[in-house]
Amino acid sequence: MGTLNDEALNILFREARTFGAWTNKRVGDELLHELHDLVKWGPTSSNSGPARFVFLRSQKAKERLRPALAAGNAEKTMAAPVTVIVAYDLKFYEKLPKLFPHNPAAREGFARNPQLVEITAKRNSSLQGAYLILAARSLGLDCGPMSGFDNAKVDEEFFGSGKCEDCEQEFFPVGHVKSNFLCNLGYGDRSKLLPRSPRLEFKEACTLV
Repeated sequence: MGTLNDEALNILFREARTFGAWTNKRVGDELLHELHDLVKWGPTSSNSGPARFVFLRSQKAKERLRPALAAGNAEKTMAAPVTVIVAYDLKFYEKLPKLFPHNPAAREGFARNPQLVEITAKRNSSLQGAYLILAARSLGLDCGPMSGFDNAKVDEEFFGSGKCEDCEQEFFPVGHVKSNFLCNLGYGDRSKLLPRSPRLEFKEACTLV
């Protein structure tokens, strides 16, 4: 494996920003498929891949989300071309025979330990949400991740009935999928950005042992 050049590192990290204002440029479904095809390669515990992604593309879909949003997040979410619900499946271990075939006991190990399931699902869906942000940036998209919303309302609206309105496919078992965080996707309006906030230096955040 080689290393990325400065241009790529700038796109992914140094010059990337969190956006709250968006242009009208559309994000096509084919790009969302391409996005997931990158995200799926990120490492997760036992290759479990517990994250589930709901891509809200239409105004109708996003209006279903509006009642759960904090006031400061509502309008920028309605304006974003796509809003992703990054969620996690508490039955992720049912797919381990496919995803982790060299350890046949892995499924039962999780099935017998609900606490481990919850911790693993939350931690690794968070990782996968971070992969989603980096993958989106690598494909030319801008991101606006958010945690200002009512998880219980989102879960009831999108995962409580076991039916995903207007979805292309059904894979949400009733009550087993829970929201983690939200992320707006699109092409950001850089003219609306505030000055970039500072970050901690190495000596403030790290230690060498």
